[in-house]
Amino acid sequence: MQDDSQTRTGGGGRSLLEGWNSPPNIVTYVRIVLVMVFIGLYARSGAWGSGGLGLRWAATVLFVVAASTDKLDGYLARKYDQVTELGKLMDPIADKLLICSALVIASMFGEIWWLVTVLFLIRELGITVMRFFVIDNGGKVIAASQAGKYKTLFECVGLALLLAPLERLGTWYVSVARGVILLALVLCLYSGFEYMRGALGHR
Repeated sequence: MQDDSQTRTGGGGRSLLEGWNSPPNIVTYVRIVLVMVFIGLYARSGAWGSGGLGLRWAATVLFVVAASTDKLDGYLARKYDQVTELGKLMDPIADKLLICSALVIASMFGEIWWLVTVLFLIRELGITVMRFFVIDNGGKVIAASQAGKYKTLFECVGLALLLAPLERLGTWYVSVARGVILLALVLCLYSGFEYMRGALGHR
């Protein structure tokens, strides 16, 4: 998950669909499919009541797998010189789709407050749009800040803790998980401000 940065740098003038079936792009497609399955499993778990416990665990495992492979596609693209314009477009979309869908699901199940999710969504989607705007206008891509990297880590850890059906451990567990999410929110807003300042400074 290359937060606020683009790890694949390709040459100009290439077709968007060129190399659409390259291994790095296939990894990205698989990640997007995992997100879709994750959403479906977690949505169904709520309708199954106590019988949905297994579905929640399966959904949580899928989330962890998708989050753990977030840098694999970019790594393969760089290592084997298979950078594509489609990959540069789809990789951040897959990243944000995973995080944003997990945030919405967590709020729908009452795990975190909607205000927190809305703030995350505004920042994530806003910075993604700004990134593409900067690229389209020939601007320099801003590398991920240290705060942005930690933000991504705390997002994934906090969401995995909240999505896992471990509420029976007690209120302390939920409090810790929500605390991690709130820390991620602080880093989210701060790194977003850093990115905006960097993007404006490189125009």
